Amino acid sequence: MNELIERLVKEARLSPEQAQKAIETIAGFVKEKFPMLGGAVDQIFAAGSKSED
Repeated sequence: MNELIERLVKEARLSPEQAQKAIETIAGFVKEKFPMLGGAVDQIFAAGSKSED
């Protein structure tokens, strides 16, 4: 997930905090709209979440 945050910081010119919030918002949106993908979304974003900070 750090790679995604770095890319958002560089390409979208977000702060690291804004990039993290954007990722959380997108993940929440996908889980809300496609509940059957909730587990997959959690696994994708858990791989690089708070444990790598």
